Amino acid sequence: MRMPEISRGRALAYGIALLAFLAVAGRVALGGAEERPVRQVSSAALEVEEAPPQELVVHVAGAVTHPGLYRLPEGSRIDDAIALAGGPRPKGALEAVNLAAPVVDGQQIVVPRRGEMPAAAPGAGSPGTAPAGPAAKVSLNSATLEQLDTLPGIGPVTAQQILDYREANGAFRSVDELDAVPGIGPARLAQLRPLVDP
Repeated sequence: MRMPEISRGRALAYGIALLAFLAVAGRVALGGAEERPVRQVSSAALEVEEAPPQELVVHVAGAVTHPGLYRLPEGSRIDDAIALAGGPRPKGALEAVNLAAPVVDGQQIVVPRRGEMPAAAPGAGSPGTAPAGPAAKVSLNSATLEQLDTLPGIGPVTAQQILDYREANGAFRSVDELDAVPGIGPARLAQLRPLVDP
């Protein structure tokens, strides 16, 4: 059987059409293969940003080397705060403080002296987690520097001035006498009045 003859022009047109088809098919096949790695790279490049840790401010007081305000990262423990304050003094009663308790922003951490634990944080189950301010009244005539330092607005300097005033003038007869101590004005006296006794 004899094949029909095709003109040269028609054969050329068929050849061009076949090449065009193969080119388009190749692009589709290659394009699909190239998309996969791009998707994998973009999903691998995604990163989850974590919020920066919150900074906590605490007041470390009592029998520590350097009482004062300290900043700690969120998740810190009371032991970390005491370490920032230079650690306990030789007579500090660390056994009365829960060193493993988490630190709370605005917390006052009191390390009592040995033999003065009840007075340092009266009525509190754990002196290391005592809220700002003592739970019972502090006696101006028998309080130590560390106990006075636990009062709101009274730092080590003012606590020492109260002790100096007591030594120079004798026992306090009234809470109002605190007004004569340098650094304690009417506003501070009003804040301290419900927290102290002569």
